[in-house]
Amino acid sequence: QVQLVESGGGLVQAGGSLRLSCEASGSTSTFTAMGWYRQRPGSQRELVANINSGGGINYADSVKGRFTISRDNAKNTVYLQMNSLESEDTAVYYCYFHSIVPAGSIYWGQGTQVTVSS
Repeated sequence: QVQLVESGGGLVQAGGSLRLSCEASGSTSTFTAMGWYRQRPGSQRELVANINSGGGINYADSVKGRFTISRDNAKNTVYLQMNSLESEDTAVYYCYFHSIVPAGSIYWGQGTQVTVSS
């Protein structure tokens, strides 16, 4: 099993920055991808960014050029640097840990609130 602890959320003004952190512990050797989903008020959860075990990175179109995801393998921690925040970025951000062994297991952090005021 894997446990994820998120931190770094908060309240910022539009144009500001935050850095989210997600530390994984437990059976982290099964890692295939880690990243962040977010759930905006009244909306379903959507992928923001992820990074796979080979270093490949994907971003949602809405955050390209503003957000940067990175991973410290030694610390089993993924970071999401969020710059030029917009009110539309307001959401609960959930870190996830994915492994296809066994059977596409997905683990979720408990979420951290990001609120961007305009």
